[in-house]
Amino acid sequence: MKRIAFVLGITFFAAPAAKADLIHKIQSSVSLQVGGAVTSANRLGSSFSIQGTGVDSTDGTTANTVSAGTITSGVYSPGTIAVTQDTPGEAFSFSQSYTQADAVPTSAVATGAAPNFGSVVSTASGTAGTLAGTIATDGAMSITAGGANTLAIGQLQSELVIK
Repeated sequence: MKRIAFVLGITFFAAPAAKADLIHKIQSSVSLQVGGAVTSANRLGSSFSIQGTGVDSTDGTTANTVSAGTITSGVYSPGTIAVTQDTPGEAFSFSQSYTQADAVPTSAVATGAAPNFGSVVSTASGTAGTLAGTIATDGAMSITAGGANTLAIGQLQSELVIK
C-alpha cells in the first residue's frame, strides 16, 4: 500500500501545473449631445455670359461691342446688349445669361439673424426634452430620444481573453 501511495505521490507532484489566466473586460458608455443653432450663409456673385454666331453686337452706341456694364454695391449690371443678324435670312445663333449677385452688406449681421443672401442654410438649436441614456450593471441599455437636433449613442463592449 505504501508503494502505491509513493507512486501516486510522485505522479501527482511530477504532473505539470495548469495555467489558465482569464481576463474579462467590460466597457460601457452613453453619449448625449444637444446641438446648438447654426446658420451658414453664402453670398452669390454675379455671372454674365454672351455668345453668338452670325450676328453683330452693339452696346447702343458703338457697333460690334459688348458693354462693360457697371458695378454698384458689389452687384454687376451688364448694361444693354443688342444684336443684329449679319445676313438676313441666313442661320444665326445668339444667347446671353445673367445671374444677379447678392448686394454686399454695409454692416455686420446681428447675432441670431441671417443675411439676405441667395444661399442660406439654418438649423434650429436642439432641445433635450426627454433625451436620456443608461446602461445597467447587467448590460441592459436604455436610450430615450430627445427633441430635434439631438443625438444619443450607447455602447457596450465585452472582451474575454484566455492566456
